[in-house]
Amino acid sequence: MATATAVLPPGPRPFFPGANIIGIRRNPIQFLTKIAEEYGEVAYFKLGPQPVFLLNNPDHIRDVLITHNRNFMKGEGLQRAKRLLGEGLLTSEGEFHLRQRRMAQPAFHRGRIAGYGSTMVAYASRQSSNWQHGQERDIAREMMHLTLAIAGKTLFDADVETEADEIGDALSDAMKLFNYLTLPFSQLLERLPIPAMKRFKQARQRLDETIYRIISERRESGEDRGDLLSMLIQARDTEGDGTGMTDEQLRDEAMTIFLAGHETTANALAWTWYLLSQNPEAEAKFHAEVDGVLGGRTATAEDFPRLRYTEMVFAESMRMYPPAWIIGRRALNDYRINGYHVPARSIILMSQYVMHHNSAYFPDPDRFDPERWTPEARETRPKFSYFPFGGGPRLCIGEHFAWMEGVLVMATLAQKWRMRLVPGHPVEMQPIVTLRPKHGMQMKLERRQP
Repeated sequence: MATATAVLPPGPRPFFPGANIIGIRRNPIQFLTKIAEEYGEVAYFKLGPQPVFLLNNPDHIRDVLITHNRNFMKGEGLQRAKRLLGEGLLTSEGEFHLRQRRMAQPAFHRGRIAGYGSTMVAYASRQSSNWQHGQERDIAREMMHLTLAIAGKTLFDADVETEADEIGDALSDAMKLFNYLTLPFSQLLERLPIPAMKRFKQARQRLDETIYRIISERRESGEDRGDLLSMLIQARDTEGDGTGMTDEQLRDEAMTIFLAGHETTANALAWTWYLLSQNPEAEAKFHAEVDGVLGGRTATAEDFPRLRYTEMVFAESMRMYPPAWIIGRRALNDYRINGYHVPARSIILMSQYVMHHNSAYFPDPDRFDPERWTPEARETRPKFSYFPFGGGPRLCIGEHFAWMEGVLVMATLAQKWRMRLVPGHPVEMQPIVTLRPKHGMQMKLERRQP
């Protein structure tokens, strides 16, 4: 007879062994959304032999990410992501993660990020000047190119813009092939000479060559350029053993920032331009703010807090299409959620996409409405009803950087351009590590006058 401590939450019972694995691989967002809608705030299901708990309540998510965070480690997906990212801030654990974060944190101080504003605007202006009225462009690719160049310059003071397409393609290959790394027996698959694994290794090698080249050049020059890499090279763990980072540790942090510092923001921007093209009233209000605040001049970091509606548009875009769409944790010890028993080694899933579309907190969740992000509206919702950057000790270190970059890039490009989705272009989500537009975002450029 089961004891009270062994009570499990409700959840789907598969029709046949492996049905849940097929469902979550075929369409993970649809699979998890359906479970949340049918079974509520805490749901239980199995992926093969692995017990999984899906949380769809802000308080339960807060408890896992903050209150009891020491009882959890990163989930299986990010453990396997180490084959690409190594032991960077996104994947490392425990004391090592705390050490690396302590050393990296000063580089992301708000005052330092404000100094990056002019570079963000300059690169966005350069991108804008390459566009022509009536052109059709894949805006998803354009935003990838732009944010990669910004990440290279602001974080590493390296002009990778000339290599942006090649690096972007390598990153894209690595991301697409990431799914293979989450398959059962992926360690065996990686050893086999199959084309997918060969492309993944080539992509990783291309990225490594770029990162190690930048590190080597910086170490040889000994120059402090005031960027993240300079700070990481010079950083010492004053609260620990006083040592600095090896080249491998620098590579892992740099690779993580290259990925997180451009991939997520690029996706957020691509979805934002799509949503604006489909919502002319919000687009008109956005353009009016940009014209009123900037008056035709070049944006600066000082304009960031004045572009309130622009920030609201960006926030609503990340609600509807969160770039980081799911977080996974593994329980180190037994745990209880809402009276339910969570055995040690269980996986806990918290999906930003599912939570952000919870009608209890966001009525009519499929409607694009930037007014959800007025200060008054924010106050009505619990904190973890919206968590595009995670939370707790693992909160994205570059959150403020991403907000500033998104807003300044939006304002700069919108001064001269509006974008219209090419008729018939398919818009579909591709939830891999990040939430990409599966078919890109083919849009027609229309020149506008402020």
